[in-house]
Amino acid sequence: MADLTLHDTIAEIAATDWDAVAAPEQAEGRPLDPFTTHRFLAALEKSGSTGAGSGWQARPLALHDGGKILAATALYVKTHSQGEYIFDHGWADALERAGGRYYPKLQIAMPFTPATGKRFLGPDVHRETLLRAAIGIAAQNKLSSLHATFCTADEAEALAGVEGTLHRITQQFHWLDRGYASFDDFLNDLSSRKRKMIRKERDTARASGLTIRALTGDEIEPRHWDAFWTFYQDTGGRKWGTPYLTRKAFDLFHATMRDDMLLVLAFNGSRPVAGALNFIGKTTLYGRYWGCVEDHPCLHFELCYYQAIDWAIANGLQRVEAGAQGEHKLARGYLPVETHSLHWVADPGFRKAVARYLEAERHAVGEEIEVLTAYGPFRRGDHVD
Repeated sequence: MADLTLHDTIAEIAATDWDAVAAPEQAEGRPLDPFTTHRFLAALEKSGSTGAGSGWQARPLALHDGGKILAATALYVKTHSQGEYIFDHGWADALERAGGRYYPKLQIAMPFTPATGKRFLGPDVHRETLLRAAIGIAAQNKLSSLHATFCTADEAEALAGVEGTLHRITQQFHWLDRGYASFDDFLNDLSSRKRKMIRKERDTARASGLTIRALTGDEIEPRHWDAFWTFYQDTGGRKWGTPYLTRKAFDLFHATMRDDMLLVLAFNGSRPVAGALNFIGKTTLYGRYWGCVEDHPCLHFELCYYQAIDWAIANGLQRVEAGAQGEHKLARGYLPVETHSLHWVADPGFRKAVARYLEAERHAVGEEIEVLTAYGPFRRGDHVD
């Protein structure tokens, strides 16, 4: 008979057992989603990016049958709402003003990663079992809520309503391949004004005299990570106050995931002065971090957006997810798409208030996506799926 186990760390689960349900397709190549893999989650734990003092305490939940894992989910006890990118700070403030306690809460997520992917890992027949178990853990421990963020649309639609779970729709900007053979092919799909703007931005970035290199696998050297760590600290310090990842995390990523990473660096002579880090999935390039120590016009657009599109086209990827937020991405070929999450709230009154908010938000997001898509960069009359 199958039974559920709440583990203390991902290290308690063998990598082969976890990946058999989290990324079975990698047996024949790349994982569909590198962030669900054991090596990604283990690197976060081993580096101290998650765990004691981080506000992300791992409690992986697995459904076992004898010695075999049938399904699993990456569950965390959270003592804040940082590093999630589906924002619930307003919910926390509202509950605590009313005399409640929002933290700790439970989170099903890939930490620090605003990328859509399966959150209930393994055959779909087990996902409701995992969700109900996680809700039960939250209820038994008198926690305020459970959140499954950046789940797939299919998961959200199938599981909304289970034990009163609420479905939230937000948005991101993604670039989609429409059968392009080259970057110029992509540009020809755009309106004349947007095409000229992008060409001007690329020319401006290149006029700085910097050398741009796209590195992956063994091409990435320790000195490149040293430079990127400096970039990451600067951006993280300005955006979040404290960077989420430790320096050791990048060494562990290199050791176990370097073939799943694309590091785009700009060099002033032999010195790296800016960089953008992407993770590579089977069909998608995931833009994650950017930083610099020298300011150059349009360099951010070149490294983060245009180099990513270039690489995706050259390597047959279908999509570039450029991370959270940023309407400026629209003019550069990244269109608004829905993102999904599930939320269980313990207090019935508060749950009703959140449900009303989500209904209004869903309507607003739908209208915004419709308007933004209509004003997108593509030539009028072209249909965008």
